[in-house]
Amino acid sequence: MTLPHTGRALADAAPVPYWLDRPDRPDPLPPLAGPHQADLLIVGGGYAGLWTALLAKEARPDRDVLLVEAGTCGWAASGRNGGFCAASLTHGLANGVDRFPGEIAELDRLGRENLDAIAATVARHGIDCDFVRSGELAVAVEPYQLAGLAADAELGRRYGHDVHLLDRDEVRAEVHSPTYLGGLWDRDRVALLDPARLAWGLRRAALDLGVRIHEHTRVTGLARDGGALRATTAGGPDAAPGAVRARQVALATNAFPPLLRRLRAWLVPVYDYALMTEPLTPAQRDAIGWANRQGLADTGNQFHYYRITADGRILFGGYDAVYHYGNRMAPSLEQRAATFTALADHFFTTFPQLAGLRFSHRWGGVIDTCTRFCAFFGTGYQGRLAYAAGFTGLGVGATRFGARVMLDLLGGEETPLTRLDLVRRKPLPFPPEPVRAAGIHLTRWSLARADAHEGRRNLWLRTLDRLGLGFDS
Repeated sequence: MTLPHTGRALADAAPVPYWLDRPDRPDPLPPLAGPHQADLLIVGGGYAGLWTALLAKEARPDRDVLLVEAGTCGWAASGRNGGFCAASLTHGLANGVDRFPGEIAELDRLGRENLDAIAATVARHGIDCDFVRSGELAVAVEPYQLAGLAADAELGRRYGHDVHLLDRDEVRAEVHSPTYLGGLWDRDRVALLDPARLAWGLRRAALDLGVRIHEHTRVTGLARDGGALRATTAGGPDAAPGAVRARQVALATNAFPPLLRRLRAWLVPVYDYALMTEPLTPAQRDAIGWANRQGLADTGNQFHYYRITADGRILFGGYDAVYHYGNRMAPSLEQRAATFTALADHFFTTFPQLAGLRFSHRWGGVIDTCTRFCAFFGTGYQGRLAYAAGFTGLGVGATRFGARVMLDLLGGEETPLTRLDLVRRKPLPFPPEPVRAAGIHLTRWSLARADAHEGRRNLWLRTLDRLGLGFDS
């Protein structure tokens, strides 16, 4: 049932991502035109591509690195996510234990090192992205979810995580919501940040080190060219076609149609949606507490994620994860009125004391999902191309690790990273259409049904569990 004030709260929300709606966003760089050569060509200017460019140049300043981006750097998932930068490389510890039991301790250590390295990079390059290591608070809003929090706490402690299980009164003392029945605060393995400003800061740092970046440059094809690869490009309507001959290519296009055909079986683009409120007044801040600025998420299958920004707004997203037949992607799909109404209702159910608060922005974006929920890696063109994809919503942190893996794969020699089962194994593929769409929609229905029936998983979900297949937002 829609709450009476939901319509008013959404009435003036701008249909654009809040993070990208800034007057100080950097000016676009010119598209590529004509022939070019490079040691390393990076396709994609989101986090994965930008981290690859930065790390490649830091490791070898003499390497000629060229990055091309179809839009502007950070305009897609990297500039419209919730800004949760997690240490996990496996979409949570439990998922990692299930899928990589023999090396999860090593992956957990690498994830923590990766988060530390991101913090160090932000400081070293002076990236002003409001990086705050406030942790994440998972909350139970149904009695059956409390057992799951307790199990997660025990698992986290087994691997040395700084986790604290909170009862109803303790969690409501942290954040004042009448819906909370308990919580689990992971204090040090999640940072919050401004996602667009991180992308823009990485872009500036890469340019300062000598990386060549061309925006509004879409790669239309890849082909062998002797001992190198040739990428053909198309710029804007006024830009002439271009081409890059590169010794190596790093493919960082994530959810977008891949230039390597084999990736289509492993990737599904899923639309995720979010709202941003106007800034809270001091009285409204007092009404919700939240002094420690943790990232928050409830623990249903269809979960919400939310956080406070540096200027005192609340981002509230998640719940719906929408797939369109045939891996369809289009700008029109970034707006979905039914989802925004549902999110607004859920927001005011969570914080009824904020009735009357209005939303300033509403937007959607695409997540690159795979069946194991965490990134996979590989090479093509006899090792001249490397790729990382399938981050499934946790790419803010894991893309830096993915960049390291791609560079190691391009190096052609076995390393501690390329020996990992995480890197060597692929996820199970999604079936072709129409089975793909039917299976995804059945899974979404089953997950919603489980949420409504105390988490009980039906035969379809239990079958997916046994097969190692899944679907998540």
